[in-house]
This record gives sequence, C-alpha cells and structure tokens, in this order.
Amino acid sequence: MENTTPPPAGGSGTNEPLGFRPLYRQVRDRLMRRIADGYWPPGQMLPSEAQIAGEFGVSQGTVRKALDEMAAEHILVRRQGRGTFVSEHNEQRVLFQYFKLVPDDGEREFPESVALSCDQDQASAQERAMLDLPAGAGVIRIRRMRSLRGKPCVSEHITLPAVLFTGLAESEIPNNLYALYAARYGVTIARSTEKLKAVGAPPGDADVLRVARGTPVLRVDRLARSIEGSAAEWRIAYCLTDSFHYLSDLR
Repeated sequence: MENTTPPPAGGSGTNEPLGFRPLYRQVRDRLMRRIADGYWPPGQMLPSEAQIAGEFGVSQGTVRKALDEMAAEHILVRRQGRGTFVSEHNEQRVLFQYFKLVPDDGEREFPESVALSCDQDQASAQERAMLDLPAGAGVIRIRRMRSLRGKPCVSEHITLPAVLFTGLAESEIPNNLYALYAARYGVTIARSTEKLKAVGAPPGDADVLRVARGTPVLRVDRLARSIEGSAAEWRIAYCLTDSFHYLSDLR
C-alpha cells in the first residue's frame, strides 16, 4: 500500500505537510507548484510518468491520474507519442477556451484588438475586493475594442494588480494578453469564472461598439486566476449579439 504523503518534490521550494487529501491530488499540487515557480515554463515538456513517480515515491497510476486532471483543466497538454507539456496561451487555446463570441453564419475566428487606453492608478474599493488587494494597492486598467470581420463586437474593461505586472502600463498592449502575462511576467492563467447578463450598452461602451446607447448587449464579467489561485485579472466585456452568439463547449 502506498504512503499517503509523497516526499517533497525537488524544485517546489516547500516542505509543508499535505494532510489527508487523495494522493493524486497531493501529486497534482506539487506539480502545480513547480509550474507556478517557473521550474517548468509554458511549452516545457515534463519528465516521464515513471520519472515523476520515482521521485515522488508513488505509482505511475497515481501520477497519471494527477496529469490527466491537469490536462482536463488545460494546464497541461498531452501529445501522443511526444509527451506531456505545460500549456501555452497561444491563439488557438485562447480562442477556444477564453474567447466565446462566434459569428452567427460562421466558425470561430480570433478577434482583432485595439487598445484604447492603458494607465495605472490606485485601486477602487470594488477593484480591491475583486482582486483581493490591500488598501492603497495599485492597479493597471486597460480599455480596448475587439472586432470580428472588421466589425466592433466587444468593448472591454480589464483591471490587473499592478504588483504582478510592473511596467505594463508603459508597454504596447498585444492582442493575446494571456500569452504576455505568462511570457513576460510568469503569470499563467489557469482558470476563470464568468457571470453573464443581458444589459443595455453603457454610454462609453456604446460609442466603442458604434451603436446607440442602451442597445442590448451581453455583459460578461470574468475573474481569472493564476496557477497559484490568486486573482490575476478582472475583465468586464460588453458584447454585441445582433450577428454573434456566445458559444460554450461543455465537456
């Protein structure tokens, strides 16, 4: 019978007791910590299941179960005949996992983006609450417009903890923000929660979308978290749905 607590994994920098959680969950947590610490950066291939099992002192089946769960969460990618890799926020992944607006008469397309503003300021009370920030903390606010087929379809308000993204306010804002977070700042978005609601387009967002104020839009309120579980981005998007729809693949 296996020991319920694997020995500390090299590179994790932690020796804390793991309690009585299922063994595969403990293995998963140690692997997640390595990724969060940058020991395995995005795109890096992990050691084989046998190597990980030998180092952790568990069975390959336990390691496989941990890796399968991480793959289901899109943290890892299994490539037949090649191995297991840390996921990258490339356009294909972002398109299918995070951008859900699709033209009514076509397939998914990666949107174009135009940054309208990017500045740094002290966080408001609501921003502190959403991002778990202390009093006096700074945030970076990004406003941008996204379009499909040359038509504005999304007006976005993005708020980031300034402590995680030093210098971003003075940088060029790329289309694929999640790839930037991972590559430049070591912040990998692992999961997000969204709330959807039909509302009338607020004045500023209506102007960005080139529609009348109060036009029906879909408001998507998303809180994205890093591998460590900390709040890394709060994003509010106002989406036109006159010729687009919100598509979510449930698996």
